[in-house]
Amino acid sequence: MTNRTAPGILAILAAFLFAGGPAPLSGQASQAPFQGPLLITSAGQSPDVQLAAVLARRSGIEHTLSPLATPAELANFKTLAIVVGASLKGLGAAGIDTNKEKDRVAALLAEAARRNIPVLLLHLGGDQRRGDLTDEMITAYLPSARWALILKSGNQDGLFTRICGEKKIPLHEVERTADGTEVLKAAFQSAG
Repeated sequence: MTNRTAPGILAILAAFLFAGGPAPLSGQASQAPFQGPLLITSAGQSPDVQLAAVLARRSGIEHTLSPLATPAELANFKTLAIVVGASLKGLGAAGIDTNKEKDRVAALLAEAARRNIPVLLLHLGGDQRRGDLTDEMITAYLPSARWALILKSGNQDGLFTRICGEKKIPLHEVERTADGTEVLKAAFQSAG
């Protein structure tokens, strides 16, 4: 192994180990927690949903970005990613108010549960994307997730740590959004 490749591999391994590695599905230790295709949607209509699509693309995950996804869209997907981050400007541009957005996401989560589709929750906006409405959504939607990937700066108050601890949800924190690529890739790779 050359010096040029060793640091890259070590960085990937370190990021994976730091994050704790993805937790296997109950009774399915030979599989990663998630399978494609992945439906990515927003909870709060922030531009962070675009970052999630970039991470999925870079991770080689088959995905569709649908910021206003409806429950009917879940029929063709094996995983649902909810990207939490409230933006009043984004909600206005989408032509919906906060109550309609909350109802839409709640209906999506209910349909995902009915279809036994695992939910991945992402918070990629860091501390700048936190606020009362985002926190309300985190508190409401995180308990439905099988796994969470967040920017570490968005967890300074320990909200994610507390909810994930209570609900036994694996929490993966990254320093930079780009660091989420390898964590996501590992979450979707089959161990077989």
